[in-house]
Amino acid sequence: MTTAHVGERLLTPGEVAALFRVDPKTVTRWATAGRIGSIRTPGGHRRFRESEVKTLLAELTTEATKPNGSA
Repeated sequence: MTTAHVGERLLTPGEVAALFRVDPKTVTRWATAGRIGSIRTPGGHRRFRESEVKTLLAELTTEATKPNGSA
């Protein structure tokens, strides 16, 4: 872990799922597929960097609100 991430808030799959309005298992599948980065705790649980989650959420929100170019 780089020093840029020290002290950054880590979110649980449930917290990430609530932000994206999906099931926590979906968040875990995204992490397994590499769609979102995750950190493993010593107990094997996944945690997600809040900054990375918010960046992905902003990207997806921007994509969803873009006009599709058809007139």
